[in-house]
Amino acid sequence: MACRTVCQLLQRRLASSAASVRLSAADVRGQRSAVFSREQARQRSLYPRTEKIEVTLQIPGLQGTLLVMNKGVSTPNSCARHLTEWYVTSSALALVDGKPWPLHQPLTQSCSLSLLTFKDTDPQMVNQAYWRSCAALLGQVLQDAFKEDFSVELLRVPEVLVTSGAFCCDVVLDPQLDAWNPSEESLRSLTRGAQQLIHRDLPWEPLEVAPPVALEAFSHSRCKQEEVEEKSAQSPKGTVMLYRCGDHVLLSGGPLVARTGLCSQYEVTAIHPLGECVWGLHRRAQGLSLPLQQQAHHTVWRKLRSRAEKLVEVPTASANEAISDTLTPPSAPEQTPPHTAQQ
Repeated sequence: MACRTVCQLLQRRLASSAASVRLSAADVRGQRSAVFSREQARQRSLYPRTEKIEVTLQIPGLQGTLLVMNKGVSTPNSCARHLTEWYVTSSALALVDGKPWPLHQPLTQSCSLSLLTFKDTDPQMVNQAYWRSCAALLGQVLQDAFKEDFSVELLRVPEVLVTSGAFCCDVVLDPQLDAWNPSEESLRSLTRGAQQLIHRDLPWEPLEVAPPVALEAFSHSRCKQEEVEEKSAQSPKGTVMLYRCGDHVLLSGGPLVARTGLCSQYEVTAIHPLGECVWGLHRRAQGLSLPLQQQAHHTVWRKLRSRAEKLVEVPTASANEAISDTLTPPSAPEQTPPHTAQQ
């Protein structure tokens, strides 16, 4: 036991010394975004000539409607713009030939298309993507919330049931913050950070890439490099999906919704310490949210928030379970991140 503790301390000291020579958080974000832009441009260059594809709509009231779109350029969002403004503002995810498809991912062949919203009869797939997106937003807020001299390492995002009460984002903060215990004001500061991103209505841009591209993007994160290798090994095509929101690039285990503006009520509720891991002190940040098309009365929200402060347990066996189709906001951990930045 003592040997294990010594090993962990040694790993953390090595990580801390490496941090002194690594790029700043802003430089790392810039490098990842540059890799994303370069690969995005390369993929777009694969379609130098305009080729047409036929997109058959599978939408109530528009069943069988045919749209002629541009191969490798047009996205489900482009198709929505040929319909009414309601489809543009309400669509969160698409089904392309029956498979989940991010709204901003280009279509590469003739296909059938469904546009999914939170008001659908069966919103399970949209709710799962929404919960995952809320966790991605929380991770972005955490990475922006601390001073540049504090490192923030995002771990694998737990895939939790909506009915668990909170979405989760696992993180390791700089060793200098090990004694930090988030206050209510810290939580409110993180919530304000999230609400600013929501107000900007930023798209989650998807990009399917080969492992070498993802490994280059995450060259400053050993944790993410391991995740890239695992996800690519599990993928039938041997690829991984990256998303960019603003200048933040993230690795996702499933589709995200179209844009941050689809979030409405959103609150960071807690950050729980989970103990030492190979990367440092493992913490679980949690939050609660409802989408734009759903609202909760303030008395109901208070009850949901109270539930969302409780630690969400994530059994290993259920880490990859699909999220429930109910969008009752989940429960979140009890501690919270530092003041949006100036710690």
